[in-house]
Amino acid sequence: MGMIRKTLRGQENGALRNVFTPNPPKLPLAILSVHIFSIACINKRTKNPNYQEIIKSSTKMFGLVFPNRSFPLDISTFTQIDTFHWVLDMNHFVGEEYDSIREVCIFLLNNFTLPPDKALAVYIQSPGSPFLFCGAVTVSRPSAVLSLPWPEPGSSAAQLQLTAPDVPPLSAKIGVSVEDLAALPSLDVAAEKKIERLALKVGENLFNFMQSFCGVDGSKLVVPMDILDRWFKKFQERSKRDPEYLKGFAL
Repeated sequence: MGMIRKTLRGQENGALRNVFTPNPPKLPLAILSVHIFSIACINKRTKNPNYQEIIKSSTKMFGLVFPNRSFPLDISTFTQIDTFHWVLDMNHFVGEEYDSIREVCIFLLNNFTLPPDKALAVYIQSPGSPFLFCGAVTVSRPSAVLSLPWPEPGSSAAQLQLTAPDVPPLSAKIGVSVEDLAALPSLDVAAEKKIERLALKVGENLFNFMQSFCGVDGSKLVVPMDILDRWFKKFQERSKRDPEYLKGFAL
């Protein structure tokens, strides 16, 4: 911890990087996870009139639940990095099966009022990968169900472990951060990506179905005239039998 504190103190006088930069600084593995989730713009925050209000309420700010996988969890489940940043280590929650958690519902608590120009942003991080923005909640949108599109683990993860055998294995994380609302991507970005993934998955399903019936005529693929009707009928029947089927396309 002495090394971590020294590192953070040394950077308070400089321009601190956003804690969720897609290209986090290369630091010794022992302090990497804490550093990339460290303070952003400390001096600016202390001048913010809402600063003290957030500090007083930070212990009762939000809760979350993983649909079908958990009871409601409060902020005490997270490791608090500083006043504005929290991390949930998924290794303690589900072990290596973190990518089986595909959704999270996050909500502001009734006794906490987030300033209107702030948002509570949610990020995910696969082992060895940068943090990825998933969405946020605000005073006008106090709760949200967010998809968790876990990226593939970074290729550097194994290399880091080989060079530091005495360090615990890297784990997936969920990060929560108080940030300026204006600095965040559109809050609809998660919904847009979900629709895009759904369209691609449905198209892939249709393509695979057509391939199983097609023939080759020179340089052309030939399929039965009723192929679309047959595919759609099968798609509908599968959806009725298995309510989770369509969720698999969306996720």
